Amino acid sequence: MLTKAFKLKSFLVPTFMLVLMWSFFLLQNIGFFGGCSGALIPLMPEGLKGVIFAPLLHGNLDHIVSNSMPIAILLFLLFEFYPKIATRIFLIGWIASGLLVWMLPPIDIVTGQWNYSCIVGASGLVYMLAFFIFFSGVFRWNMKLLTISLLVALYYGSLIWGIFPEEFFSQLQEPSKISWQSHLAGSITGVILALIFRKIGEEKKRKFIWEYPNYYNERDDKMWQEYIANHPEDFEELPQLKQHNIWEYLDEIRRNEK
Repeated sequence: MLTKAFKLKSFLVPTFMLVLMWSFFLLQNIGFFGGCSGALIPLMPEGLKGVIFAPLLHGNLDHIVSNSMPIAILLFLLFEFYPKIATRIFLIGWIASGLLVWMLPPIDIVTGQWNYSCIVGASGLVYMLAFFIFFSGVFRWNMKLLTISLLVALYYGSLIWGIFPEEFFSQLQEPSKISWQSHLAGSITGVILALIFRKIGEEKKRKFIWEYPNYYNERDDKMWQEYIANHPEDFEELPQLKQHNIWEYLDEIRRNEK
């Protein structure tokens, strides 16, 4: 019954993504992907592999827990309401946002110093999905998709502050470990994908048969006639067309001739 109401893929993809994330987290905890192995390191050739692996790796338990729920919900919305383009959006967004992070120089926004940063986590994907779903609904101007956009804005609207360095809002004792570059790259990628794919996979507006100007249905006519025959009392008080008396016309003609 549930699969009839929702698309099966809308559940399978988020579930698979969560299994993948938690599997890699377990591998990290038993010694694999130690240090910066598998992480995304901006402008460093060895950091390119992080374009693929970084969203699956996390720094600690709080980090992966905070990313698990948003990634599952947003993937469900993507595959449920954009089924024709969901796979392309997810894969292109994954690679494009990762490459954009890799190309952004890792400069400390306060001191201006160059940092050798190892970036891990799925927050870039969360931003990409949230911004795509929101702006796609706006660009398409479809009432159903706009409703989903408003829901995303309601629950994840505060994400907008994550595209700025944390140092802008608070005095920190040490440099922030939150990668605002990933958030910024994800949001930019999401908006661009929403713009590029705004006409692809668009649902055609449903038009009911009686909305056509030349619509005629003999069945409807037959039903109407049967109703009239079975309920004559409903038509007794209806205004009747006045029957003209031909003799009155003749009298009028005679008067005019005189």
